[in-house]
Amino acid sequence: MKNTIIKILKFLVFFTLGIFIFWLIYKDQDIERIKTVLTNEVNYFWVFISLVVGLVSHISRTLRWGLMIEPVSHKPRVVNTFLAVMIGYLMNLALPRMGEVSRCGVLARYEKISFSKLFGTVVAERLIDMISLLILLAIVIFSQFGQMLSFLARNPEIKEKITGILFSPVLIGGFIILVFLIILFRKKITQTVIYKKLSGILINFKEGFISIRSIKKKGWFWFHSAFIWFCYYLMLYAIFFAFGFTSHLGPIAGLTTFVLASFGMVAPVQGGMGAWHFMAIEGLLLYGIPKENGIIFAFVAHSSMTLMIIAIGLLSFLVLPFINRRNDVEPEKF
Repeated sequence: MKNTIIKILKFLVFFTLGIFIFWLIYKDQDIERIKTVLTNEVNYFWVFISLVVGLVSHISRTLRWGLMIEPVSHKPRVVNTFLAVMIGYLMNLALPRMGEVSRCGVLARYEKISFSKLFGTVVAERLIDMISLLILLAIVIFSQFGQMLSFLARNPEIKEKITGILFSPVLIGGFIILVFLIILFRKKITQTVIYKKLSGILINFKEGFISIRSIKKKGWFWFHSAFIWFCYYLMLYAIFFAFGFTSHLGPIAGLTTFVLASFGMVAPVQGGMGAWHFMAIEGLLLYGIPKENGIIFAFVAHSSMTLMIIAIGLLSFLVLPFINRRNDVEPEKF
């Protein structure tokens, strides 16, 4: 009961935060103009293309995850892996980072694979994704240095927060104290039941995390790792051609907007709601797109992406039990 209440409170806090940011962005906008643009000025063919590319990216992520799982267990069915991935995306809309846990739980349930091993592969996957995003950020910084300085100049609070986190005396001091306490009481810690239980989980977790070294088809793994982010980029860039006010912008402008918006997805709100919009609008401002137009762009891009995840995610929930009626097995122990 207590855990349920905590989950509900977390959902309400993150949801409220997302709604608040969304409200701040849209509260002073001309709603009638937005309706007119959405009705008469959006080329929805490009929105459709964006969604197709997005679906391809999810399939690619499914195939890559399957390659990572195979060394630590058996190769799961592609259909189960895809449905688990889409359910994970859907759950992220309910609670940030819940999707990673959910998709591991789904696949553990239907493929009889250790949850902790699966979670290890997801952590490794997220590490690769973060490295990919940082590489793209580096490309944007070096190629669009002037625009990035302009962004930080307009948003000094972001620069201050980044600096504050990296050089926080509380964070540095807390880390030093934690390391000292672990060293001081290491013998007592290793004798506790909790430590022994965690050790067993971490062994499986480690197997999943280092699964990259044991992947048989490394070429395909790295291909999917690059292809996923290429599709993410194309998914957003396609929306540029849906509007007259962004169709003239080049691929680099699309990349800059994509990278900034991607960091909005890292914010602790459901599906990046509000934060993603803010970062996308700021990205477009760097290239002279007025805020009122950027707001409409962000609304269409994020809403279409979110609606696709909701539709396919809910369908996955419904389909999953039926395609596994004869394979309803218990997962391996942690």
